[in-house]
Amino acid sequence: MALRIGWRRVTTERQRKVKEKQQRKAPRAGPGPWIRVGVTVLALAAMVAFGVVLTRLTLQPSPASEMLTHANLRPGDSIRAYLEQPAFRDTVKQLGGNILLGVPFGLLLPVVSPRSRGFVRVALLTVATMLLVELIQGALVRGRAFDIDDVLLNTTGALLGYALVGRRLGRAVYPRRRRRWWSRRRT
Repeated sequence: MALRIGWRRVTTERQRKVKEKQQRKAPRAGPGPWIRVGVTVLALAAMVAFGVVLTRLTLQPSPASEMLTHANLRPGDSIRAYLEQPAFRDTVKQLGGNILLGVPFGLLLPVVSPRSRGFVRVALLTVATMLLVELIQGALVRGRAFDIDDVLLNTTGALLGYALVGRRLGRAVYPRRRRRWWSRRRT
């Protein structure tokens, strides 16, 4: 029988033992270990494939546009320039393409690594990766330049992917395991 002392509920030793026994018998939540490993390997393969596509799209030289490129270190400048131009198709291609380029990070990071779950972690990992890509692009690739707006748009895409699907996908593969107050106590 549980006793109430003030606002606390005090459980008896017998109740605690019954709850521990029920926990041991309860089936585990989430997929089994083999399914979890399979899904993780599949997500890792998808991440590698995405890395190849990312490299192909961003790190190939573009000698034809060498005279048009310039580095952008002020956030919002190139986004504003694309929004002000009359060619709507180019605007959608540039802005939408950069957003879509970040979506796989938000989908795959929580599955590849359960520690990378959360908006802040996904954002930080995406920013770090895209900054590296943009730095390499600006320093080593002809016809390409560093653009901070690309990093911002890629991060936005990653956060959208995480919010829409990645969060649920990560929790389905790696469900949260909450420790109960009685399992934290040492006897």
